[in-house]
Amino acid sequence: MNLLKYIFTGFFFGIVLTKCEAVSWYRIYEMFQFQSFHMYGIIGVAVVTGVIGIQVIKRKKMKDIDGLPIEILDKEKGSIRYWIGGLIFGLGWALVGACPGPIFILIGAGFMSVGLILIGALIGTFLYGVLKDKLPH
Repeated sequence: MNLLKYIFTGFFFGIVLTKCEAVSWYRIYEMFQFQSFHMYGIIGVAVVTGVIGIQVIKRKKMKDIDGLPIEILDKEKGSIRYWIGGLIFGLGWALVGACPGPIFILIGAGFMSVGLILIGALIGTFLYGVLKDKLPH
């Protein structure tokens, strides 16, 4: 029963992303062509919501599902890995027209060809796990 709230949250999140057209290939194309503010507005709202959420968690000393305090560690210094990772992520996003969240939403909406994108994302994640120790961090 406890997992039910996460399932409903996922459904709600999927509906919101679909209704605000964040899963639309056309909207993503517009964003990468700098033709529309639509997606940048959605991303901006997500960033602001995340900042507020993290501050609430830190200031109220909230606990996780097991009752343990949530500890948010500072990121390690180093910008080159973030630039490279962001570049790879952005190129993949621009190439397929979907970031990881909308992949599942599009499959749920019946676009079964997006399953190939999901397989590619899983292979990329697996390869990163295999090569992680050999990559500069």
